[in-house]
Amino acid sequence: MSGSKEAPLQTPDGRYIVVRGRLWRRSNPALPEAERQALVNELMDARRAVRDAADEAMTRAARARVQAAKVALGERGPVWWDDGAPDLNRHMVRNTPYADWFASLAGDP
Repeated sequence: MSGSKEAPLQTPDGRYIVVRGRLWRRSNPALPEAERQALVNELMDARRAVRDAADEAMTRAARARVQAAKVALGERGPVWWDDGAPDLNRHMVRNTPYADWFASLAGDP
């Protein structure tokens, strides 16, 4: 193993990444880089807080921080695009309008 991590596959419109055949909404590309990085840092801190929580109240508070960071990044909550396209977050690619595109990458008929 080389140790280098390949970037996840992105849908042609840049709205999602594909992980094990499932769509996951990307962060809003319109976020300024400094703001995006601060939110990613908060997300990572919040995830560590979930892991390290000593009780249920701490776990709930940490999970709320994760949710808030993901909404601010545009990965959850209202979609960041404005063309009326539905949110397909967490859908299997094969069950979405991206199915033909995805199948073509594997050379499937």
